[in-house]
Order: sequence, then structure tokens, then C-alpha cells
Amino acid sequence: MLNTIDKNAKNSELASVGLFWSFVLLAIAVYFWESPFLLPIKYLTVFFHELSHGISAVLTGGEIAKIELSFNQGGLCYTAGGIRWIVLSSGYLGSLLWGCGILIANVRYKQEKLLMNLLSLIFIISIILWVRNLEGIVICSILALITYLIPKYANRYVCDVILNFIALSSCFYAIIDIKGDLIDRTVGVSDAARLGEMFLLPGWLIGIVWLVMALVITFKTVSYSLKR
Repeated sequence: MLNTIDKNAKNSELASVGLFWSFVLLAIAVYFWESPFLLPIKYLTVFFHELSHGISAVLTGGEIAKIELSFNQGGLCYTAGGIRWIVLSSGYLGSLLWGCGILIANVRYKQEKLLMNLLSLIFIISIILWVRNLEGIVICSILALITYLIPKYANRYVCDVILNFIALSSCFYAIIDIKGDLIDRTVGVSDAARLGEMFLLPGWLIGIVWLVMALVITFKTVSYSLKR
């Protein structure tokens, strides 16, 4: 019994330390946000955004026609059918939930290599089924290769920190993206603007609602991940 308690305490301490260094990496990343070295994490988040649109369409009775990604960090997901307001809402919040899911799975269940391999598999499946432009195929191929090689050549602790960094980056990128695109400079063709048209509301108001949800969900996720 004592050994079990000691082991749980040690695991909790390691998880806290790993999460701390992931936050340090995130802070460095934010400071050097325009660096080309951070393009993979930006592409990853854009991919989560577009894939989330597609998944929500499928879950609400529709289908994914195709996904496109571009080197300028843009993306499009073409869907048919589904519940439109859910599909529109799922881009920004979907990338957030991807980050939350990865963080919880990694911190609480310590399956670093499995999670990395699953991510690699998701990119490969997406290339086969949905990604239809050359830039998107190149981006997903690079991401698949990176997430395959990391667990192959890095130890578990390094994998742990990198996975936490990916998760936190996805969470906070969603928050930054929501604030920047939907509140500071509301774009006429944004998801929030389209959703606002459906409910006769301004796009910036939809953006504020999403931003509050993103902040609360991220805080709750980090707290839950560290709870023992």
C-alpha cells in the first residue's frame, strides 16, 4: 500500500515537472512566435481546426468532402450536410478540445509513445481520405513523419514534454486565434461571422463567447490533469 502511494506521488511530481517545462516551452514559443521553427505547431493547430469541422459534420449526419491546408497557415474544410451551427462552431473550439484531450491523456495515463503514434496515424489517414491539395499533403506528411520519429528516437520524458507542449500550444493557439481573428479584427468570412448571420448576432459577440469558453475549458483541463 505504501509503495503504491509513493509511486502515485512520484508520478504526480513527474507530471507536474513535465507540465512546468511544457509551459516554459510555450512561453518561449509565444516570444518567438514568428520564427519558422514554430511552423509545424501552427500547421498542427490549423489541421486540428479543419479536421474538427469535418468530424462535427460527420457526427451530425454529414460528410467530409475534402480538406485543404496551405503554407501560409490557412485551411479549408469542405463538408456536405450536418448541423451547420455545430459545424461552424467546431473549428476553433475543436482545436481547443484536441489540445485538452491530448493533455489529459498524456498527463493522467502516461502513454506518450502511443499518443504520438496515434497522431501520426491520424495524419496518414487524413491524407488518404480527405486532404486533396499538394500543400496539405506535404504538411500532413511532414507532421506524420515528425510524430513518428519523436517516440522512435526520444526517451519517454522528452516525449512527455513535447506532447504537453503540443497540447498547450493547441489550447492557447485557439484562444489567441479566437481573440485575434474574431474580436480584434472580425473577418467577414470567419466562422463566427457566418454563425452570427444565422442567429442575427455580430461576429465579435460570438467570438467573445468562444473566447470565454476556451479560457474556462483550458483552465479546467490543466487543473484536472494535475489532480490526483
